[in-house]
Amino acid sequence: MSLLAVSEVSKRFGGVNALAGVTFAVDQGDVLGIIGPNGAGKTTLLNCISGLYRPDAGDIRWETASIRGLAPYRIARLGIGRTFQIVRPFPSMTVRENTAMGALFGRPGARLQPGAALNEADTVLDVVGLGEKRHYPVLRLTVPDRKRLEVARALAMRPRLLLLDEVMAGLNQVEIEQALEMVRRVRDSGVTIVLIEHVMKVIVGVCKRALVLNFGRTLVEGPPDEVLKDRRVIEAYLGQRYARDQEAPTNEPPPYPPPPAGEGNQGQPSQAGEGNSQ
Repeated sequence: MSLLAVSEVSKRFGGVNALAGVTFAVDQGDVLGIIGPNGAGKTTLLNCISGLYRPDAGDIRWETASIRGLAPYRIARLGIGRTFQIVRPFPSMTVRENTAMGALFGRPGARLQPGAALNEADTVLDVVGLGEKRHYPVLRLTVPDRKRLEVARALAMRPRLLLLDEVMAGLNQVEIEQALEMVRRVRDSGVTIVLIEHVMKVIVGVCKRALVLNFGRTLVEGPPDEVLKDRRVIEAYLGQRYARDQEAPTNEPPPYPPPPAGEGNQGQPSQAGEGNSQ
């Protein structure tokens, strides 16, 4: 039995099909990456799963029960946490207090007391790498750290499934490596993950499967290495010309022919960059 099953989910906004019959399943411990061009329906899909949008057709099942149309707070308390592209922490609170909000109001069962919620915040802040900044005013955090805080607040809910919406967006290469390691720690803690990402290094580095959306429809699904080589995926991201270039033979002649036997390389620039005065 799958932890999450999305079946033929569709969502329209006026005359636009944001999602059209999307189907996939996520098992316990899985890491699924959702990729696709801007406007492909990726965030709309997470909004349907988390209850912000009600699908116009299809069903979403959490284990054995349908969660289609449930309020977001009810879905959160079932064990589904999420982050958002636009990070909006509580500006008057510290990093620790912001994180504790997830433990106070988003968890299933009895609500924690404030002291217990703060202790839970300390634990998840260590997981995301913000333990040393727990007492900082939240406005002191950099953009990468605010993204980590968004993940920490979701983790404080003790979710079984975590939906991550472009947590690497706008980060440099060093920050991406740090965020990737954070996602691995979350995965290793036993949390199932569905993530939207444009950074292919993340999809290959942490995901077991990749689902490609294009114009609201499933284009292809499978192991990341295979998906990213699929001609349809290349065309959806980089255009048909790029796809044709990838298939063109690469045995082009070197820029300079080798000198005849017995002759030196007079008049030929070396590979070290000599002869650049042309």
